[in-house]
Amino acid sequence: MPWRDPGYYDWLPYNETRPRITWPNGARVAFWVAPNIEFYELDPPRNPARAAWARPHPDVLAYSYRDYGNRVGFWRMLEVMDRCGVRGSVSLNVAMCEHHPEIIEECAKRGWEFYSHGTYNTRYLFGMSEEQEREVIRDSIETIRKHTGQKLDGWLAPALTYTERTLDLVAEMGLTYVCDLFHDDQPSPVKTRTGTLVSIPYSLEMNDTIAYNVNQVGPRAYGEILRRQFDRLYEEGAESGTVMCIPLHPYLIGWPYRLKAFEEALRYITSHDKVWLATGREIAQHFIAHHLEAFKAASVPVGEAP
Repeated sequence: MPWRDPGYYDWLPYNETRPRITWPNGARVAFWVAPNIEFYELDPPRNPARAAWARPHPDVLAYSYRDYGNRVGFWRMLEVMDRCGVRGSVSLNVAMCEHHPEIIEECAKRGWEFYSHGTYNTRYLFGMSEEQEREVIRDSIETIRKHTGQKLDGWLAPALTYTERTLDLVAEMGLTYVCDLFHDDQPSPVKTRTGTLVSIPYSLEMNDTIAYNVNQVGPRAYGEILRRQFDRLYEEGAESGTVMCIPLHPYLIGWPYRLKAFEEALRYITSHDKVWLATGREIAQHFIAHHLEAFKAASVPVGEAP
């Protein structure tokens, strides 16, 4: 049956048939925080599939609202994460390395990971040729290495835009994990032409954009959402390790009235003993080393699932 599923992963239900995951030091939850450090252009190249801004050019309102994240919100978010002892895994628009290297330096000196979120968050993969898309990935690899010394391991497509080739290309070019699949609370194998690629849960419902801009909840409600998500994953993690991610945007979480609820949620999560404060790379590497083959063996193609 064509297009029954996207073909990126096989079927493996979240029950007793799934292999058991163990995290380092007996942790129940692998917990990671993914700040999206982004740059939005005022007048980006036009993409025929999607407009960058809702209002006519120049949309100074939307541009400056997001610029608040780099000027102000990032620095407040950084203080909170420092106080709670939580490293970030930066979902990076790599052009930030040129526009605001001071932000990159602050993250790098704390040992934060950098993975790619494309070049700009206003340049989409929709409609790109294979060579154009390959060049975006290559530029991410080289830019992150040049400015941070790190190997690029992770990928989250810019503005969550991708083509039918994206996952094949990131695997072919040596990356090991993606965040673009929102189908599970544990890592899972991704089917690609070549290479080894896993999906790491990005917990889209925990994303501050979804909470504040889509579901329009208040800060206290967002803090409660984070705690409830953690509580259930921590309980289930006693049987098999789970993953919780908090994806953030400094232009949202960095507002003064939102910070306290976020900090309280971080303190609550980190107060538990059996929590692995990890990065996306660390989660992917552990899963690949210890659990990938068992998950592959237990999975079945969607068309063959009962």
